[in-house]
Amino acid sequence: MVRKVRRLLAAVTGALIATACSLAFAGAARATGPKLPPAGVDISGYQLDQPLRLRADTRPTEVVAVIDQVSWLGRTGQQRGPEVKNLGPKYTVVVFAGDVPMRTYDLYPLAKGGPRVYRPAKQPDLSKTAAGWFFGRLNMSETLRTVGVPLERRFDTVTGGVGGGERVIPEDSLNPVRDIDDAMGELRRLLLLNVGVVLVITTGLAGIALLIRHRTR
Repeated sequence: MVRKVRRLLAAVTGALIATACSLAFAGAARATGPKLPPAGVDISGYQLDQPLRLRADTRPTEVVAVIDQVSWLGRTGQQRGPEVKNLGPKYTVVVFAGDVPMRTYDLYPLAKGGPRVYRPAKQPDLSKTAAGWFFGRLNMSETLRTVGVPLERRFDTVTGGVGGGERVIPEDSLNPVRDIDDAMGELRRLLLLNVGVVLVITTGLAGIALLIRHRTR
């Protein structure tokens, strides 16, 4: 009887230790894993002889500003947009992850009634996306002009837009303090994971000890 209990204790203890190690290694991998390739955008359209290529490793602020024009879009938009004659010049924005195109959008910064965004159903990453029209941010024209699109300056669109007023290029797009906070947050999560693993092992061993005590009486 005692031998069976001892074998059970050894087996359960080994399983607990193996589980704890796998959880700890998984948490460490998430905290210290390789960084994703730098994001980027290509912009093509009216009066652009060749696509305007922006990459996060060389022009991070501009990339953030352009992606911010489309990152807030909901799952569904309007099925019908303005008439073609009211759309004005079109600029196609392709969002990249490293060298891989992921998303594409058509931007109309000078559309009558306010800037518009069209999201096609067919996306480069082959994901299932509902096609739709959306009202764009009011600062779309100035944002595109700032990153190099040949548009005339418009002083009435530097603030405000869908989701609230904002600057054309966010001041905190590259905030070292925020990066440090993110790193500390990952470290805290890893420490909490390790504490949880220790508690699981301790609870399991205590339960086994009680079981042995009851069976050996």
